[in-house]
Amino acid sequence: MIGSIINGKQINTSNDTMEVTNPYNGEKVEDIALASDDVFERAVTTAFETFHDTMQDMPAHERSDILRQTADLMEERVEDFAQTIVKEAGKPIFFSLGEVKRAIQVLRFASEEAKHISGEVVPMDAAIDGDGRLGLVKHIPLGVVAAITPFNFPLNLSLHKIAPAIAAGNTVVFKPAEKTPVSAHKLAKLFHEAGLPDGALNLLMGTGEIGEKLVTHDHVHKISFTGSLPVGRSIKESAGFKKVTLELGSNSPNIIFDDANLDEAVKLLVKGAFSFSGQVCISAQRIYVQKGIYDDFLKAYIKATEELSIGDPASEETDIGPMISEEEAKRAKQWIDDAVENGAKVAAGGERDGTVLQPTIMTNVESHMKIIAEEVFAPIVSVIPFDTEDDVIHYSNDSIYGLQAGVFTKDVDRAFRVADALEMGGVWINEISTYRQDNHPYGGVKQSGVGREGVKYAVDDMTETKFIGLKLKEQRSE
Repeated sequence: MIGSIINGKQINTSNDTMEVTNPYNGEKVEDIALASDDVFERAVTTAFETFHDTMQDMPAHERSDILRQTADLMEERVEDFAQTIVKEAGKPIFFSLGEVKRAIQVLRFASEEAKHISGEVVPMDAAIDGDGRLGLVKHIPLGVVAAITPFNFPLNLSLHKIAPAIAAGNTVVFKPAEKTPVSAHKLAKLFHEAGLPDGALNLLMGTGEIGEKLVTHDHVHKISFTGSLPVGRSIKESAGFKKVTLELGSNSPNIIFDDANLDEAVKLLVKGAFSFSGQVCISAQRIYVQKGIYDDFLKAYIKATEELSIGDPASEETDIGPMISEEEAKRAKQWIDDAVENGAKVAAGGERDGTVLQPTIMTNVESHMKIIAEEVFAPIVSVIPFDTEDDVIHYSNDSIYGLQAGVFTKDVDRAFRVADALEMGGVWINEISTYRQDNHPYGGVKQSGVGREGVKYAVDDMTETKFIGLKLKEQRSE
């Protein structure tokens, strides 16, 4: 059994426990001791005290060294972390290995960024009566950052919160998804092994109730959350004057114009729609194809989709494994059935076996259907024809979400014109919406969220801007 880690020590005693199971075969992965109210309070209090006693005064080079050492240690244990993700999340081993390698990269980006948190000198004499004054702007750490993370990238998305927080000199209370707490536990232990002071990263095992209490606690200064829109909306309403970063998902559009490289678009969009069974915030959910190439694209797309290998996520041959739970697979299947009842057609897939849902291509869909109006978070994609550029911009923007989009065309002018017109936090040209690097600003508009991740941009939001002004002595007259 494993439990919370407070002030560097694991707490395994609890009146409440939870079993983590493999979503593919139902085997037990680990027993978890859930945090009590007392453990919760100790986690926050210890983080608050450690910030004031240690972290806020820790030199940048020391924070950088700890992050780099954590990356080095993880690099030695890539296979172990990847196998953990396979077991608790059901993510195929190929993608799990990729996640661990990206996590190492996030740590190294954060290690570098820790040394580049700079300020500026303000030209005070630009204002009337500013002569003889010096203005300095510093970026100082906030204090305690609450990192509340989802199951779909249990390592990488956690580090997009934890690593920038530490780089900036904060402490962290880390509440991982209850479906994937084992990789979180290993990550916390790794940070301590790398030399992070006890109390600088406290891990809380528990349900959503812990997240709610973190949002309102007086000693928490920032909430960084990735998850569902309803929970994100509640956090924003409850957080008061705390800083918040919210990444709340999408139903990402991908637009294919008639001059696009069709073979490349097909190959990329199979990956973009179905990687990790579509349980990706920026998964390709809506594919708009210009009418002149619609039939050719759909035929090739169905063929490529049906060639995907479905099976045990531990196998290197597997492309599609389980969804995170049978409940989620049933919910996604119901959305398919509801759409069919209202006139949509299943062009490929559509069947469920336990937690495994076949990669599903839908056609003849309408804008009010859940499979394109809401975030499906499943291996379901809709292929939709369009006539003109103006039409597809309207279709793409007709959503409460706006996280990332993909545009496929050889016309550079059109590419940038469409990118500017799309109401998105990010647009990729000749690349799928699902592509993300760890060093660019990542976040959405509308109800896709608030704030930006990407290490440099997260560090900026993990600090407070402080002005220091100095009135200099008057110059001595000759």
